[in-house]
Amino acid sequence: MKNMVLLLCILFLCSWAEADAQGFHLQPTPQKYVGSEDSVFIPARYSLQVGATLRGSAAEQLLAGLFPDAAVTADFSVCIGMKGDKSVRKYAARIPKQAEGYYLKIDKEGIVVAGADRRGVFYGVQTLVQLIALPKLPLVEVTDYPDVPYRGVVEGFYGVPWSREARLSQLDFYGRNKMNIYIYGPKDDPYHSSPNWRKPYPAQEAEQLKELVECARRNEVLFYWAIHPGKDIRWNTEDRDLLMEKFESMYRLGIRAFAVFFDDISGEGTKADKQAELLNYIDDHFVKVKRDVAPLILCPTEYNKSWTDVEGGYLTTLGDKLNEGIKVMWTGDMVVATIDKSTLDFVNPLLKRKAYIWWNFPVSDYVQDHLLLGPVYGNGLDIKDDMSAFVSNPMEHAEASKISLYSVADYTWNMENYDSEASWKHAVRDLMPLHAEYLEIFAAHNSDPGQNGHRFRREESVAIQPALSALLKAYQEKNEIDEDAYRQVAEECRKIIVAADGLLASGNENRPLITEIRPWLIQFKQVGEYGAEVLNMIRLRQQKDAFIGSYEHARALLVRMGETDAQYKAGIKSGSLHLMPTFNALFEAATTGYNAAFHAGLDTKAVYSPYTLKSDVNQLASLPIQQKGKVNTIIPSNEVINWQAGGVLTISMDYARQLSSVLIDLGDAEVADSKFKLEVTSDGTNWQAVDLKPGYRTQVKASLKDLSVAKMRLVNVSDTEQKVYFKMFRFTEN
Repeated sequence: MKNMVLLLCILFLCSWAEADAQGFHLQPTPQKYVGSEDSVFIPARYSLQVGATLRGSAAEQLLAGLFPDAAVTADFSVCIGMKGDKSVRKYAARIPKQAEGYYLKIDKEGIVVAGADRRGVFYGVQTLVQLIALPKLPLVEVTDYPDVPYRGVVEGFYGVPWSREARLSQLDFYGRNKMNIYIYGPKDDPYHSSPNWRKPYPAQEAEQLKELVECARRNEVLFYWAIHPGKDIRWNTEDRDLLMEKFESMYRLGIRAFAVFFDDISGEGTKADKQAELLNYIDDHFVKVKRDVAPLILCPTEYNKSWTDVEGGYLTTLGDKLNEGIKVMWTGDMVVATIDKSTLDFVNPLLKRKAYIWWNFPVSDYVQDHLLLGPVYGNGLDIKDDMSAFVSNPMEHAEASKISLYSVADYTWNMENYDSEASWKHAVRDLMPLHAEYLEIFAAHNSDPGQNGHRFRREESVAIQPALSALLKAYQEKNEIDEDAYRQVAEECRKIIVAADGLLASGNENRPLITEIRPWLIQFKQVGEYGAEVLNMIRLRQQKDAFIGSYEHARALLVRMGETDAQYKAGIKSGSLHLMPTFNALFEAATTGYNAAFHAGLDTKAVYSPYTLKSDVNQLASLPIQQKGKVNTIIPSNEVINWQAGGVLTISMDYARQLSSVLIDLGDAEVADSKFKLEVTSDGTNWQAVDLKPGYRTQVKASLKDLSVAKMRLVNVSDTEQKVYFKMFRFTEN
């Protein structure tokens, strides 16, 4: 702990010059801060006073790291205490009534932190950590408390779960940023979900969980462990008892908070009355019996408005039957969506309790080729009283996720004074104070998820977008160069190249972050180089020989970007919302103009997709197709697909192509074979069925040799809606 505090202070001091220029910021933004221009230096001799109720607490440990050489008595005193402690009795009227609130005062005589409870004192000391790192300790009074009772993170994404080291770093991060909850629920942990949720963790994994629980305790973070049994649960006494035994085994590891997830499943596990019966049993026979266990959390099957059948009664059943103290999670109007008052006004009456917000941001498991590093915005600033909690589902890139999580902490603490842009800039500087300028440039151009099945988009390249638009408009419509826009874009390309190199060569300032984002940094630099060369192309459009050199270099950079993308299973995209589309459009316009001027036959296409996807199945309609050589894959969806009777997924080719095979995984090979039909056409009119045969596990496959395919479609030929997964749809050309 002492080392952590000292390191934090060093980082703050290293970034002080920038902080001073931009204005010092306390994180998260306090409710009330009254400062003065006066300051005080902590003398060499000081005393510590710790309230009796705080002996051995996380706050005391944190304070001891800040003040390791305390004397028994001194003129300057540092005092911490909880409401009711003798040490802070005279400040009782100043302590906020809200849970986790604190009052902090620094004057010439000393420092006082008085908290409403243990966690409040800890948060007051965390504020002191930030203040004491300044060159001069300001004389201040801070009265502070959170808007949202539970604030934090749910590790609930699909993909590679976080490492032990990443989780430990995350928990320290939550403590510093006054987040009080972490929910452990990685989808790909087999002992959290199927097939092994009934089994205890092996010894090594169990010890790592114990370590995490202890780290959470040091950071005043409530560690929730979640189980995900719905894929294969049997509603019988045996499975219920096995689940209770699993909870008992987790309790023995030190865990005192539990959740049950029934999300992204189909079949028997989706029954609301059975879910309520099970959760009530756990609440009555485990939570209430133990007495030291936090309220139980349920993630329901219908966890967003777009999937909710109000008339079907799923949510109302939960609202009517669940014990009052059980919390129910909610993602908003859609799986991935911002949270506003209207969605809470919709769900809260149905649940008969305040929703427990599971915010699917900055999670990127549905767009693994993108990073989501932009500002946290779009959530209501008037909803603090309409929710019981707000937890963020992050990316599998733990360190990179901290940019967003920093702002989530800021937003949930003080909504009224939340400034998304300012918070984002502070987050970037917090993560890499010595290279903040470079990281901000990178993050600004890597924030939008691209085309995706959830239709969720984010702003990207905001500052340079007007110049990009002006440059392209002038060139396409008037065959002119907007010189001012040209200079701005050229300078941005230069900054991109420098920022990428600067971060790649940043040493050990934040090695875990650079390791996570390295592939995107490589691609980012190539985007900048490509943009710079395209600018040369439009400048050299009337110079026959000089243009060719720029054209060939730009084409080579496109090849290199394609190779970088192909090296990774999910792909690597950077600057995809504005930078690359503008550069590609300028490339094509410049080459087209050159061909016309010099009667040349240069290839004008910067990017071309030979395939188009259409579907009347709403959850599939916006899924992109990923092309890697001759193998083409529709990006899978993580949730259950409600595929209506007669619903069609169609892929159209640019021309009739020779395909060798198709591989499909809907989660159940028998359902795919008996309820669905794969058809192809060579002319767009006459369709023929293609036999589907069993493949590996839940896959089915088809051979298309000797067939010319202009279009291909998968149809639900049953007379009922099919609830399926969409794990794979892959077709390969000859």
